Amino acid sequence: MNSYAKPIRVGIAGATGYAGVELLRLLTRHPAARVAAAMGSPGSQPRRVPALARVWDAPVDGLDIDTLVNHTDAVFLALPDEASAQVAPALVKRGKRVFDLSGAFRLRNADERHRWYPHTPEPPDSVVYGLAERHRGTFGGSSLIACAGCYPTAAILALQPLVQADLLSAPIIIDAKSGISGAGKTPSERTHFSECHGSLSAYGVFAHRHAAEIEQEVGVPVTFVPHLVPIDRGILETIYGQLRPGVTDADIASAYMAAYANSPFVRLTGSDLPEIKHVAHTNFCDIGWRVSDATRQVVIVSCIDNLVKGAAGQAVQNFNIAFGFDERTGLN
Repeated sequence: MNSYAKPIRVGIAGATGYAGVELLRLLTRHPAARVAAAMGSPGSQPRRVPALARVWDAPVDGLDIDTLVNHTDAVFLALPDEASAQVAPALVKRGKRVFDLSGAFRLRNADERHRWYPHTPEPPDSVVYGLAERHRGTFGGSSLIACAGCYPTAAILALQPLVQADLLSAPIIIDAKSGISGAGKTPSERTHFSECHGSLSAYGVFAHRHAAEIEQEVGVPVTFVPHLVPIDRGILETIYGQLRPGVTDADIASAYMAAYANSPFVRLTGSDLPEIKHVAHTNFCDIGWRVSDATRQVVIVSCIDNLVKGAAGQAVQNFNIAFGFDERTGLN
């Protein structure tokens, strides 16, 4: 039951995908939101989603922009990049606040955006990058929040405080592993059970769009190699960096604590390295690290649930901040 006198009316487009289902689960119990519309992707037919039984028993309708405009105050887009590239500007133009879970508007550099998201038009002036722990102060006046990607969320939260404090030198290597749900719900040969079960594979080497997003936010080059692991959800990134002369474990801890003192969803675990099971089904990002004094190296382990902190939970956290609620509302 919503406990706010006037809940925000929200709509979800892409409500049948993994992230969309997670959004519905979160928003139907959010005390300051009322789900007014749940829709699929463009061209989809109305259908009921078994995973949402007793959560959202009404049909998930086909995408209709007029309905979203007329019946909602804010819209969450859990659509493919190409669809969001068209739908988000149309909603913004008609006065809606949009929280886009796709990558369509994350990249600020026009050349990079054209390379990785060629269907994306020139973004609205009000678009901001939606990683609350680093950009929460920009959300209030924005009509389009481009929620951070799953791999970039874990990497940026782990790296940005150390880079900003000038504690690291090149090279920085990100060995990232994600559960199968990170590939989306549309089946492919790569995500077939028989291909994934009992296996581990690298992909997108030197050719993954999330590297551009990480470098945009961190501000330094990285080597990013993602891997697919046979679990349903979760991301674990092991990040290797070289410390500048004189940097100690205490300096690392100090930089993290200064960066995240007021961030309720970042948990610093120090030398107790986090695991995916510690964050599954939560909006937490857990960050642990170990330092070698002999080699001046640091190994950082950053963990999130790709469907929550990497997608739906992150979008709800951004929604909370944009509308002036406690960012933990509906997430803790």
